[in-house]
Amino acid sequence: MLSSTWNFIKRHKRKFIFTGVFVGGVYLLGKYAQRKIQEMQEREAAEYIAQARRQFHFESNQRTCNMTVLSMLPTLREAIIHHLNSESLTALLKTKPANKLEIWEDIKIISFTRSIVAVYSTCMLVVLLRVQLNIIGGYLYLDNSVTKNGMTPLAPPDVQQQYLSSIQHLLGEGLIELITVVKKAVQEVLGPVSLKQSLSLQELEQQLTQIRQLVEEGCSSSKHKSLSWYMMPDEENTLASQVEACGLTENDVTTIKLLNETRDMLESPDFTTVLCTCLSRGFIRFLDNMSEFFRPPQGDSNPSSTPDRLSHVSLPLAKIIPIINGQIHSICSEIPSHFVQDLLLIDQVKEFAANVYETFSKLQELQN
Repeated sequence: MLSSTWNFIKRHKRKFIFTGVFVGGVYLLGKYAQRKIQEMQEREAAEYIAQARRQFHFESNQRTCNMTVLSMLPTLREAIIHHLNSESLTALLKTKPANKLEIWEDIKIISFTRSIVAVYSTCMLVVLLRVQLNIIGGYLYLDNSVTKNGMTPLAPPDVQQQYLSSIQHLLGEGLIELITVVKKAVQEVLGPVSLKQSLSLQELEQQLTQIRQLVEEGCSSSKHKSLSWYMMPDEENTLASQVEACGLTENDVTTIKLLNETRDMLESPDFTTVLCTCLSRGFIRFLDNMSEFFRPPQGDSNPSSTPDRLSHVSLPLAKIIPIINGQIHSICSEIPSHFVQDLLLIDQVKEFAANVYETFSKLQELQN
């Protein structure tokens, strides 16, 4: 019995060896596959958790952006009014001066200039803060989740404060230069227009379009080259030159790096597209606000208020001036207005903010 069994095994030895190797291989392969699947599942779970954490941090950062915009609008409004003070001229008119017509002409230019500057600077504030706070937000995400193990923070508090203080350029020198350029354009377009001349809403829109063309086409041919200059000074005017005499600290170097990265963003085609979208939406909302004052008189036989209907309603420029003059309080309002909400909810702004945050919240991309 044993002899026959042994002979059977000897005759089929190769088959038994092959079967044993095959079964063992399948077993080992199964174990290997099981381990790899488990590793893949663990990696996918970790990536999902990291992505969820990044998404939560991003959304929180966007709420911070919105609140920061609203908190800075009163400062922007006061700065514009300080440089373009029509109220003092209006008060002067009440004294019945001899040069009344000259004062009215000054009020015309100042009123249009300050509302147009308000649209430009509010749009700039929205997109600039989106860039700055999402760059900082990306670095903070890394500081909180990737670089905890004794590594030097990418964005320490002193750097954050120093970097974000660069917004003062838009509220200072940038704003003054913007006012100068816009005022010159307003003077060229509206200077010849008589105070007695009546304008429809459509004609008013045409005047604003001409002013925008002068401002924005002028930028492309000037030494500043783009609207981004009003938001951030030229590279030679950055922190590096300001502290050259006393040397650069490590925080200064980090801040300069952030400023240069921001400047690259502001000069990108994507940023230009987003800013143009904001400006278009801003001036549309501005005209929508103005349209409330171009309604047909009560008792009109056709109460329709369609755009075509409104195009037939005209007001003397002298009556339009006070309306234009007061628009700054709606545009630069810390209480969420339709104007600011429109800008904050633009899809292109959200998408651009997400791209900026995504770029600066990934360590491997920052190291390249």
